[in-house]
Amino acid sequence: MEYHITLPSKPRIVSEEGVQGVYEIDSLYPGYGHTLGNSLRRIILSSLPGASITQVKIEGVPHEFATVDGMRETVMELLLNLKRVHFVLHGDEPQTISLVAKNTGEVKASDFKLPSQVEIKNPEQHICDLSGKASLELEATIERGLGYVAREVLTKEKVDIGVIALDATFTPIRRVNYEVENMRVGDRTDFNRLRILIETNGTIAPREALEQSIETMIHQLKAVIGFQESAPIAPETSTAKSEGSDAAKVKIADLELSTRITTALEGAGIKSAAGLARKTASALKELDGIGDKAIEEIATALAGHGLTLKAE
Repeated sequence: MEYHITLPSKPRIVSEEGVQGVYEIDSLYPGYGHTLGNSLRRIILSSLPGASITQVKIEGVPHEFATVDGMRETVMELLLNLKRVHFVLHGDEPQTISLVAKNTGEVKASDFKLPSQVEIKNPEQHICDLSGKASLELEATIERGLGYVAREVLTKEKVDIGVIALDATFTPIRRVNYEVENMRVGDRTDFNRLRILIETNGTIAPREALEQSIETMIHQLKAVIGFQESAPIAPETSTAKSEGSDAAKVKIADLELSTRITTALEGAGIKSAAGLARKTASALKELDGIGDKAIEEIATALAGHGLTLKAE
């Protein structure tokens, strides 16, 4: 008797309304509904790139516990409102946006002065209220990244006086739920139908979020097909052995790469300089947030430890 597992259908759109979408995948082999649903949910929540404010500098404000004369909100409330602004960053390099507001009135996200690489998806987001002759001047740094990153991780070096570092929520996803129900396929009634609900913050379409998560899963699984072949051990001098041993102990976080690159590499499971040196430039470029400039930065950092990227 021959056995084979029936392949599932492609995702079907149940409904799409604004930032929310519901999709179904039919004909999943019994048990595969939860296997696929849980995996996709975790990828959607943790592995889709987005943009967020990572640093803010407010004129005349030395720290987040200070106050601004004539502003109804505290600085802490102002920072929370800034975190609610949804950005799209076109490109990999961090960008700086600025805001100058004076006199009485409401300040909104639409009042920001933006470079061409930055776009705001919710321009009506409230920032603060000013009264009298109050004024507010601030600059904010926008970066790309994955998931949630604490400000302690973002600021490896001491920030300048007056610069307020923020925890960054890069994920463009607000909510992901899934449910599994049985369905008939042929004579069997225990096949699975997977239904996924995705809600985003508007910077990415829910359908695109599902497609990217599926591509990410396929990319990760392709990377682990087969087994590593044992490479012949070439004779080494004692000096070369010492250098290789030292390089193997160097962690990615110690290479002093930019936060965006470090997050992308660690998210791909690359933990050490030695592991990074086993990757080719083309393989690294397949990771979110890694472009030509990032490859140059990585090559320079590896060269400082006597290492190079693997040849193509």
